Amino acid sequence: MALADAGVIPPAMTAPRPNRPVVPSAVLGTLIFVVAEVMFFVGLISAFTISRSGAPAGTWPVPGQPTLPKDATLYNTLALLSSGALLLVGQLLHARKKGSSKWAVLASWLLGAAFVALQGREWAQLLSGGLTLTSSRLGAFFYLIVGMHGVHAIGALVVLGLVVAQLFRGALKGGLFFGAQVFWYFVVLMWPVIYARVYF
Repeated sequence: MALADAGVIPPAMTAPRPNRPVVPSAVLGTLIFVVAEVMFFVGLISAFTISRSGAPAGTWPVPGQPTLPKDATLYNTLALLSSGALLLVGQLLHARKKGSSKWAVLASWLLGAAFVALQGREWAQLLSGGLTLTSSRLGAFFYLIVGMHGVHAIGALVVLGLVVAQLFRGALKGGLFFGAQVFWYFVVLMWPVIYARVYF
């Protein structure tokens, strides 16, 4: 005779408890992706640093080619950092069930889109000035590193756009929101490192 049938163990204690993930699958998958991408960018920036330090004096950048617009890019950087701050505000408002969270996340998305657009304008100016992938090692590294960051930014904006759409419909899934935040914070926090190492 089973102990539960005999009344020794309450029936509620005999049923197995469902397993609940410690971290949502979307967040875990995004974290693994981000760790791999951080290593990828560290490798690119290390190769850039070694190449620049080994270049003969007066050859980096190549004379006659445009220099990187570090002052103008500061505005792009501030837009991206503000986007990250607004996303954090949106998350805090969402956790408190505030309807205004959707506006904070939308503003974050718009600033992120502005960053990508400003970077595109910067690229157009550099290309027209003669800095291309094949014009010099600086051009090759610049377009590879900054271009890969831009690809990640566009991908993160797509995911963040899905979050915005779901917020406005009132059907946001928590896993998607947290995954989008991890992805976007990676884009936001990786950029100051790239800006400091590549532009200066």
